[in-house]
Amino acid sequence: MKRVLVPMAALAVAALGLPLTASASVAAGVTGSLPAGTVFYTNPDSNVEQWIAANPGDSREPVIAAKVASQPQATWYTTYNPSAIQSQVSAVASAAAAKGQVPILVAYDIPNRDCGGASAGGAPTIAAYETWISDFAAGLGNATAIVLVEPDSLALQSCLSSSDASARDAAIAFAGQVLHTDDPNAKVYFDGGHSNWNSAAQQAAVLKAAGVTTDANGVFTNVSNFEWTNDELYYGQQILTDLGDASLHLVIDTSRNGIGPGNTWCDPSGRTLGLNPTANTGYSYVDAFLWVKPPGEADGCADKAGTFDPALASALATNPAAGTPGCKVTYTIASSWTGGFTANVTLANTGTEPFGGWTVTWTYPGDQTVTNLWSAFYTQTGETIAAHDPFDTNATVAAGSSASFGMQGTFSASDASPASFTLTADNGQTVICTAG
Repeated sequence: MKRVLVPMAALAVAALGLPLTASASVAAGVTGSLPAGTVFYTNPDSNVEQWIAANPGDSREPVIAAKVASQPQATWYTTYNPSAIQSQVSAVASAAAAKGQVPILVAYDIPNRDCGGASAGGAPTIAAYETWISDFAAGLGNATAIVLVEPDSLALQSCLSSSDASARDAAIAFAGQVLHTDDPNAKVYFDGGHSNWNSAAQQAAVLKAAGVTTDANGVFTNVSNFEWTNDELYYGQQILTDLGDASLHLVIDTSRNGIGPGNTWCDPSGRTLGLNPTANTGYSYVDAFLWVKPPGEADGCADKAGTFDPALASALATNPAAGTPGCKVTYTIASSWTGGFTANVTLANTGTEPFGGWTVTWTYPGDQTVTNLWSAFYTQTGETIAAHDPFDTNATVAAGSSASFGMQGTFSASDASPASFTLTADNGQTVICTAG
């Protein structure tokens, strides 16, 4: 059994019978450490903007401009260029500040980057990297900025010896220190991988080794990936719980996860844009949903990693979002005794679209308290239960398929079965399920 605690503001939403999703919780006015009205910077020199300027007659240009270029996205710094990096960062930070906006910046130059994979490269040595990141930090001035330090650097260390891994951890810690020293207004986040990679406990241990509790504002997840936002919320919360520092927060890359992951991490087909960038996330521990991986920039299979590919951008902008699934919930009391019970729940997809990142909620008519739940996560506030898909398994429920979980609980007056259930899919759509 894995239990995840949800912030009290979100639980208050659940107690009102609303699903625990960003779209429902935003109504409660909750946000993280960034002001809810934060406006992120849209870089006019981004790859997508350059493509639009060069291709005014392309049939794909209108939809790419309207749905991709219109949203603020991260600016990545991927080249070892110690003579130029300070001025490059300064140009973006200054332009954003002039507009009263917050830039999203990605430092991506760690030695042995991506373990020699599609995004191979980086500074030649740790010492060279520390010089580069110091110049990066100097370019920020005193701008309010979000800086994501080295995606994959902590989640992917399989190619490193133990001594090289320790040196990398120290370099990440150094980056956090110098960024905060040079720009106290910078909000710095370290690599949390994603929910379908390392366990939360493993990732938290590496983050601790890299100084996240002393040198960062929090953790980022799902960068350049496609995992369901709900899965990242629960996974990130587990990491933060394991880190044990309430001041640390989470940011999630939602640029391409509108219908969750595909059959590969590298330029999968059939994906769609995710939640638009916002600091008004609805969760007190989540500072922002961001478009960190610019939609349309290749992962390294459809094109060279980081190259803007209009076919990819157009597909993300035009592929249909996940449809609203139909659902039926069968709640069965398996056994009952004085003061206790066990029950099984089957969640069936009766619609035509798959759904993932699901949360199903119900309110007991009696005074039951769930003491143990397996094959799903759960929270309870009063008599309201919110059960969430187990993201460490294949939790997407195809049309015509079902997911099941069970529980044990206590009661003093009645263990009567709930009469209604609400399903929330990852794209924020909600469905009142048929009770079976």
